[in-house]
Amino acid sequence: MDKIIVKGARVHNLKGIDVEIPKFSFTVITGLSGSGKSSLAMDTIFTEGQRRYLESLSAYVRQFIGELKRPEVESIEGLSPAIAIDQKSVSHNPRSTVGTVTEIYDYLRVLYAQIGVPHCPHCGKELQKMSVDEIVSHMFKHFSGKRVTITAPIAWQKKGTFKDEFQKYLEKGYTRVEVDGTIYRLEEVPELNKNVRHDINLVIDRTSIVEENVHRIFQSVELALKEGNGFVLLKTEDGREHMYSEKLSCLDCGFSMPEINAKLFSFNSPYGACPDCHGLGFKLEVDEDSIFEEDKPVIEGLRIGHKADGWLPRRIERIVREYGGNPHLPFRAQPDEVKEALLYGTEYFEGLVNLVKERYEEYTSEEMREWLVENFFVERTCQTCGGKRLRAEALSVFVAGLNIIEFTELPISKELEVIRNLKSTLGTKKLEAVGELIDEIEKRLDFLKQVGLGYLTLARNVRTLSGGEAQRIRLATQIGSKLTGVIYVLDEPTIGLHQRDNDRLINMLKQLRDLGNTVIVVEHDEDVIRSADYVVDIGPGAGVNGGWVVFSGTVQELMKCERSLTGKYLSGKLKIEVPRQRRKGNGKYLRIIGARHNNLKHITVEFPLGTFICVTGVSGSGKSSLILDTLYPALSNKLYRTKLPVGEHDRIEGIEEIDKVIAIDQSPIGKTPRSNPATYTKVFDAIRELYAMTPEARARGYDKGRFSFNVKGGRCEACAGQGVIKIEMMFLPEVYVECDVCKGTRYNSETLEVTYKGKNIAEVLDMTVDEALEFFQNIPAIRDTLQVLSDVGLGYIKLGQPATTLSGGEAQRVKLAAELKKKATGRTLYILDEPTVGLHFDDVKKLVNVLNKLVDKGNTVIVIEHNLDVIKSADYIIDLGPEGGDEGGYVIATGTPEELAQNPNSWTGMYLRRVLERDYETGVV
Repeated sequence: MDKIIVKGARVHNLKGIDVEIPKFSFTVITGLSGSGKSSLAMDTIFTEGQRRYLESLSAYVRQFIGELKRPEVESIEGLSPAIAIDQKSVSHNPRSTVGTVTEIYDYLRVLYAQIGVPHCPHCGKELQKMSVDEIVSHMFKHFSGKRVTITAPIAWQKKGTFKDEFQKYLEKGYTRVEVDGTIYRLEEVPELNKNVRHDINLVIDRTSIVEENVHRIFQSVELALKEGNGFVLLKTEDGREHMYSEKLSCLDCGFSMPEINAKLFSFNSPYGACPDCHGLGFKLEVDEDSIFEEDKPVIEGLRIGHKADGWLPRRIERIVREYGGNPHLPFRAQPDEVKEALLYGTEYFEGLVNLVKERYEEYTSEEMREWLVENFFVERTCQTCGGKRLRAEALSVFVAGLNIIEFTELPISKELEVIRNLKSTLGTKKLEAVGELIDEIEKRLDFLKQVGLGYLTLARNVRTLSGGEAQRIRLATQIGSKLTGVIYVLDEPTIGLHQRDNDRLINMLKQLRDLGNTVIVVEHDEDVIRSADYVVDIGPGAGVNGGWVVFSGTVQELMKCERSLTGKYLSGKLKIEVPRQRRKGNGKYLRIIGARHNNLKHITVEFPLGTFICVTGVSGSGKSSLILDTLYPALSNKLYRTKLPVGEHDRIEGIEEIDKVIAIDQSPIGKTPRSNPATYTKVFDAIRELYAMTPEARARGYDKGRFSFNVKGGRCEACAGQGVIKIEMMFLPEVYVECDVCKGTRYNSETLEVTYKGKNIAEVLDMTVDEALEFFQNIPAIRDTLQVLSDVGLGYIKLGQPATTLSGGEAQRVKLAAELKKKATGRTLYILDEPTVGLHFDDVKKLVNVLNKLVDKGNTVIVIEHNLDVIKSADYIIDLGPEGGDEGGYVIATGTPEELAQNPNSWTGMYLRRVLERDYETGVV
């Protein structure tokens, strides 16, 4: 069968739709945000494909997986095994790096074990090992005719009396030993001072290096290697010495290398990991600055301890007075002696740093331990390995002049160059041994470069990757596996990708298709839609107004479809207009000077206040380093006295011109199903108050707490108000199943008997924002918040939708709505990180309108963005580049979109020019 035929799909908001998707093609499913695209692609096609594949496994394997719920669909024909590549994080493990999740690091470990050149970690000399033949040959070459003593080193600079050792060698038949340069008969060695370090060599033979003694010398060397644990020390009568070894060792320092194998280069193995940080590269240590509040008197400002610790304030006051301090002054104003005593202890007090560590070890509650870590601990680079995770021996093995960690810290594009050069410089014999290994590493690195990730390093922790970067890493891994006959379902792979890199990504998707796979992509990006073989448009609206197939066919046919919003934007009938004039701002500036965090090249950047600013540039050019890692934490620390880590810079000018800074990123609004848009925006508080005021609630004596699913009383106790029950799946991720008692409503039956306008509290949580907006039209406290959610394009999400099911873009817009409902001061700085994630052209239009309203009130908006419709709507653009990673970090261009479009050095300007020219030609402006 050459089609996937879906009949009667009713998952989430899908209205029992039928759709046909050609197999072995590149299909894009598009439509408004919340129209049902992911419900069709992920929750119907992928889920059913995965379920059928798992059903084909043995009963033994299935017992560990459990039964997968069949999606609500009448039938699906033509399905193959399915693989989903979504936006979820690759791994939350602090040990996971780009290298480990792509398996490139495993290949590198084998490569270094095979051809790595070991060096001494102390003096840097290349380590050598010699066979008995080589040692004897060297002796004849350099000491021919000389009388020598052949000894076996027993101890180098070791303390002890060594009585037992001397007795053991005496029993073996040896007669002499050299102790600290003097030769004694074994039975006559004077008693040694056990507290002094000694050099001890067992005398094996005294002979001359002449031809007739060659057999005797050979045997003596063998014996010396055996007794000396692989080492032989040769001494001549004129005082010359030479150390030989059959192991990899440094003859100057006495350092001996353990067996070199792939385990030695693994930071997840005790054999290779740094013994101090256990392969993490950092250690969790108490942050001394977090223990006291900055401006409060020392006792009042103490942040650790509780009422039961009445002794602690008294102890602190005693120490402060005893060491010459003033208890009425803050900690930072105390003398150094007082600070030292308080933090690290006295003869009668253990110190606050140790107290925090003890509390962390004592607490059994995971929540309390997390609270301590968030408030009092910082990750500090391990001093032993310098953050490189491996033991010194592993870091002393080099290939092409780099140890394995130095190699992984290069950008992927540079790593590719090193690997290609290595192929041309290795000898024929070595190339035969590792040729296939190098080819596999080269191929996988090349895949990562092709999907626009050449600026990343293999050492990068996967927790720091954006959703789009994580997705493209998984895409590159899948292409490397070269599977055929599979259905690949991708969820917005263009996230975080500059237009310049879109072509590369599209080529990769076509490559997957050409291998004999079916590629289904949920996407809003214009370039991807235009490149598709087949398009399915879901709509016509979002939420309850979506769930229908508006169109299916080719892109050319889509552009002629009058019912499709997507088609109208592609054909140019609908557009996001270019502003008729650009704001100049209020004449004041925020200026960051000397920014040099990550790859930033000591740049100075000006932000005109009172304008809509876009920070652009190719992936990895330094946008997040400048705004999210440097500007935002610096402003937050100054305005709110937070203690966020700030990227390196000289100074920031103009902070006094703003009184509020708000950063809205794509992190989840909560980690459990308890969190939802209603609780996050606080609209649920007003809804609960309304229900508590109903006649039925008042008659029963219910207050607003009765309608909370987070506290005992009104909630279902079987699931503790979550509506779902978490099931641990052994080695698989945990799954949530609907609660059997409350059927997912979260509340007990008594609470659900209270209604407002015929709806109980659970039914309200099940409403979409737009439905609730109409339902609560006459309640301003509720209506106003819901209106803001609708304005930012979230009218389709449900009020009680668990945070775990929201996309990064949806979570970001919920946060934006929560901030927008607060009163703006007119001097607020809003920072947004790619707010267009998951947005259709029509939703982007709404978002741009919302941001413009903020700026019209005098506020400043800074947006990190790749979307050209947002960029062309900005008043001012700061373009970073020219490339990603080491080749980025410069300010390439600044100015209005029109000015940027004329800049020949800007990639963003080149693509922006095309958009502006098209808009001017079609008369949008």
